[in-house]
Amino acid sequence: MQLLNLDDVARYVEDNIGVFHQKRIDSLARLRLSNVLKRKNPYLFRAKNVQTAEQIVRGILEAHISSNEETLFGDWLEGLAIFINGKTYGGWKSGIAGVDLEFDKDGCRYIVAIKSGPNWGNSSQIGQMRTNFKTAQKTLRTSQSGLHVMAVNGCCYGRDRNPDKGDYLKLCGQRFWEFVSGDADLYVELIEPLSFKARERNDEFQASYSRMINKFTREFMDDFCNEEGAILWERIVQLTSAQD
Repeated sequence: MQLLNLDDVARYVEDNIGVFHQKRIDSLARLRLSNVLKRKNPYLFRAKNVQTAEQIVRGILEAHISSNEETLFGDWLEGLAIFINGKTYGGWKSGIAGVDLEFDKDGCRYIVAIKSGPNWGNSSQIGQMRTNFKTAQKTLRTSQSGLHVMAVNGCCYGRDRNPDKGDYLKLCGQRFWEFVSGDADLYVELIEPLSFKARERNDEFQASYSRMINKFTREFMDDFCNEEGAILWERIVQLTSAQD
């Protein structure tokens, strides 16, 4: 094991955090009002007495952004974890389906599926991860007889007080970052580098977001409001629910 140099982490963040922010902006640019609106529940908007086009537009955009950013940043943190593990334990990006990271430690091959937080999936998704782990273990043991393989579900934040899940370990937050780096304090030390140019990047995103609010509000008024500005709820329900 090599001790982690936090300057290396800071440089990685500075060189790569822009990718995350650019993907946020690109995701907004690709949105189409009708596509997003089709995925929303019009009955809920009506039950909440939503009365303006901008309220609906902000609601659907904020819901999309929240879900999308969690995914995008989870993917970015996965790359950071692999980078850090490569520096400390010589780990590498796995080519096995459902496995993100592989590395050797104390005579054991660790196969790691990295997720953003602890509540990342339902029972069927967790079942698929277990299947992926078993397939990977079988593949590795076949190619390298006698290899001890341990499966780990690593979560970049959060807690799980019972990490031993029987056929795999679930390591969250501090436990995960210490696991990939050997540094018990890394989970705290990461906070500062991640703020690199955060204000500038967020200002750029907010400008794109504001333009999208205006654009979608105008489109919504044209397509789903009458000449007096009243929302045509029937038309929205037909968009989301009518048979093709």
